[in-house]
Amino acid sequence: MIAKVHSSILQGIDAVGCEVEADVAFGGMGEVKLVGLAEAAVKESVSRIQAALRNSGYRWPGPKVTINLAPADVRKESAAFDLPIALAVAMAGGLFASDKAGDYLVLGELALDGRVRAVKGALASAMLAAQQGRRGVIVPADNAAEAAVVEDLDVVAVSSLTEAVGFLTDQLPIAPTAVNLEEVFVVAGRYDADFADVRGQESAKRALVVAAAGHHNILMIGPPGSGKTMLAKRLPTILPPLTAAESLETTRVYSSRGLLGPGQSLMAVRPVRAPHHSSSPAALVGGGAIPQPGEISLAHHGVLFLDEFPEFARTTLEMIRQPLEDGYVTIPRVHSTLKFPAVIMLVAAMNPCPCGYFTDPRRPCKCSPLAIERYLSRISGPLIDRIDIHIEVPPVPWRQLRSPSDAAGRAIEGLTSEQMRAQVVAARAIQRRRFAGSARAEKAPDSAGDSAKGLGNPQSGFAKATPDRSSICNPQSSSTTTNGTMSSRQVRQFCKLDAAGEALLKQAMTELGLSARAHDKVLRIARTIADLEAAESITPHHLAEAIQYRRLDRRL
Repeated sequence: MIAKVHSSILQGIDAVGCEVEADVAFGGMGEVKLVGLAEAAVKESVSRIQAALRNSGYRWPGPKVTINLAPADVRKESAAFDLPIALAVAMAGGLFASDKAGDYLVLGELALDGRVRAVKGALASAMLAAQQGRRGVIVPADNAAEAAVVEDLDVVAVSSLTEAVGFLTDQLPIAPTAVNLEEVFVVAGRYDADFADVRGQESAKRALVVAAAGHHNILMIGPPGSGKTMLAKRLPTILPPLTAAESLETTRVYSSRGLLGPGQSLMAVRPVRAPHHSSSPAALVGGGAIPQPGEISLAHHGVLFLDEFPEFARTTLEMIRQPLEDGYVTIPRVHSTLKFPAVIMLVAAMNPCPCGYFTDPRRPCKCSPLAIERYLSRISGPLIDRIDIHIEVPPVPWRQLRSPSDAAGRAIEGLTSEQMRAQVVAARAIQRRRFAGSARAEKAPDSAGDSAKGLGNPQSGFAKATPDRSSICNPQSSSTTTNGTMSSRQVRQFCKLDAAGEALLKQAMTELGLSARAHDKVLRIARTIADLEAAESITPHHLAEAIQYRRLDRRL
């Protein structure tokens, strides 16, 4: 007798369909065959399934069992096939019958006692089930919340093999899992950190506001203990809230890596990833025999913070140049090519010299000019060119360190995250209106876009959404909604200068030796500074501030 159960194969952050077929023959020698290009984790599932069936009160049918995972030419390497294989074998062996097994996509890892453990990629599998027109998915209880985000889909949460059998035989009614997305964003969408915790560094805060408002990459240079890490980790608190499309895209990446917590439905805040400088290229960019997203993709729609920037291997740093420009990572393999989203803000931090005290007025620097030059040369010119803003973060004076605090221990002086975010949101709104007439302004990956069906928008009711897969996996189809992503043609269109501005820019180009890319970046930054002041045109003082943010184009 042959039985069939539908499941899925996770490829990168996408899921593709898989049919789990089982045939049980009662004659001949006792034998179990598992075919269909299964990797070790899937081949070992036979022993787990046999123990899970036995400990759940079922016998192992047989003696001859053949299990096929189709399509046969695609690798299967996930333990998520345990539950669908067990159900298919049990139905083929006559242990139970079900008329609705074909209506559901099934995934789950089995423990030896029959419990169902969480798996990776439940959200992508739920989206696949919706695209296939299935009634619902049967998933582990810990994955139910993330799968329930997909609209018009019954998400059946099971904790054990017996529960899955009981549901399919109509002996155990299980209500579909529902998620209150508004509550998720209210409770989980809060940040614990605040720029009010930062003492001093108002000039650095200003630069971060400019970076956040225009989606510009930023490099902070300063001695140890000046607050670079503290500033970088608070940057997401001033970015606009995640929209529906952004939240789903980011959640899919985390789901594919199994990084969502038990019961977590969505990423409600922008991620901050801070990989160690010893990270390998595959860990940072992504890769592996079966490619998985790296730290760049895990920072999608958030912040990638690279501390001790020159300490990263040069070959590793060079690999992030293409994602910074294109907004995605391409991992080619012989059998396929995978594309991972990587729309990020790069925030890097470094010391000005090997000892760290070259710009510190209180401590003498022990490094020779040659050592300083060699240290700075660890970062290539093309990579520095792709970072819009370079600023100095000086040591905090005693007076600012001991400035008055409120009852919560936050500094009374200086800007808070709420005040800074208000400036950023207002500037983003101006940019969104500016680019609304562009031919590329219909599907935006940016946080200020309106392409979502309401998940991250407080005025929209948090309706569940299933975004277009092409808009997630192909950032090339997305629109320009921030100054940092303007094309050269848009720079010429929207960053026009008067005579005084032209003279100032010419002088900067001559004295600093700016490249053509740096020229455009200065204009983009100046446009953002003008937007923060709601100015129609770029004036010389906007341009002067933008030029000051190109710190590494001149000597430290």
